[in-house]
Amino acid sequence: MNKYIKFVIAAVIIGLGIYLMFNRHIEFGILTVLLSAIPILLFFRNEYILLAFWKLRKQDLAGARSWLDKITNVESQLIRKQYGYYNYLMGITEAQGNAAKAESYMKAALGYGLSFKHDRALATLNLAAGALMRGNKNEAERLLAEAKKLDTSNMLGDQIRMIKEQMKRVNISRSNMINPSLRGRSRFMK
Repeated sequence: MNKYIKFVIAAVIIGLGIYLMFNRHIEFGILTVLLSAIPILLFFRNEYILLAFWKLRKQDLAGARSWLDKITNVESQLIRKQYGYYNYLMGITEAQGNAAKAESYMKAALGYGLSFKHDRALATLNLAAGALMRGNKNEAERLLAEAKKLDTSNMLGDQIRMIKEQMKRVNISRSNMINPSLRGRSRFMK
């Protein structure tokens, strides 16, 4: 549903409430005017994103993805502030299957902006894991330090420690890379 249709629905409900108040049904009129707050609230907090968060809280990634797939046109259905959370949720649901696509969603989410620090920390942590998978250890360390700084309530402490342990096991540096022109030779031939 287009985001501006919600304002039209709210205006119609307010008009109905005022009509009821003028026809001596003040209780129903007040109740109707109060109910007009629902479409206005759903303008600022999209219903599909709210339902996807609810499914994600139950750890149902497929259900969250099904609600996010109902958003067909991001520009017409969401306000700009919601673009970040749409990409954030898409990145979380894609993280299990396609890490590269999840990383692009998380970059877009950080670009649009996320309201809460723990959401920014999780997005940055996912980017650090993606950088580590690509073999970019320096970028992974930088992103991991940023995620640790953003995680003030230590909600992601275990995940940060796990990625640090993976960094210790993976020793990727320019000095340890084998020269490709020397691959065919044995160690006894010089």
